[in-house]
Amino acid sequence: MSGTIDRASEPTRHPLPQTHRRSATDNGLLICGVLSPLVYAVTTIVASARWEGYSSTAQTISELFAIDAPARPLVVPLLLAHGVLLIAFAFGVWRTASGKRTLRTTAGLLIANGVVGLVAPVFFPIHLRGVEPTLTDTMHAVVTGLIVVLILLAVGFAAGAFGRIFRFYSLVTLVALLGFGALAGLDGPELAANEPTPWLGVFERINIGGYLLWLLVLAVALLRRPTQNPPGQPASAHVGPTGPTSAHPGKGSQISPGKSRLSTRPTSQM
Repeated sequence: MSGTIDRASEPTRHPLPQTHRRSATDNGLLICGVLSPLVYAVTTIVASARWEGYSSTAQTISELFAIDAPARPLVVPLLLAHGVLLIAFAFGVWRTASGKRTLRTTAGLLIANGVVGLVAPVFFPIHLRGVEPTLTDTMHAVVTGLIVVLILLAVGFAAGAFGRIFRFYSLVTLVALLGFGALAGLDGPELAANEPTPWLGVFERINIGGYLLWLLVLAVALLRRPTQNPPGQPASAHVGPTGPTSAHPGKGSQISPGKSRLSTRPTSQM
């Protein structure tokens, strides 16, 4: 008896993450991340222009929806729309996170930010300058501080969700938010004492504008990001060099490239 050895090439199997088309619902939720900052920016610009005597350089955005402020009837509904859009976007971030904890944490922080933002203009507006402050002014300061913390945390957690460019951009945004936020905070005593604050509006608008721009960039990055299954879910089949192969873990042997399986078939001797 003699044997002949046949070398049967075994196709290489590489489990690949499954990519699929994002649903219309997810796309709609992520688009809310583009609309939300635009609504906020347009609101502040239009309200400032319609209020004669208002100074965008020296006055805060909170004064646009202060008690008895002429712009309040216009600003409050639009800020509520901004908050609803932000919450919707946050749900889109959660749904398309593909199992990334950093993105899901960011989504939770944005939801909290949106909810708190809905409360502030309705229940805790400030008074106009020169009016004796009350509890609503104190609570407005507390709510504003909470929003700032939520924004900083959201930017920090999302920084590692994409590549180096987005991480660098997020870190620059954090530095800008902290820097200009500190400059705006230095004018707090003057604001409370009804004294001039010539640059307070500039510092605050740079601060808020930096966050709104970051939010817009995050939304665009998520819309452009390929949709993948979270880790642990079934992956699609991968076509190897000799045909389609299963990419499911545990099904079939896994052979490294360049290796083959040896099989021995006995043959009869004449």
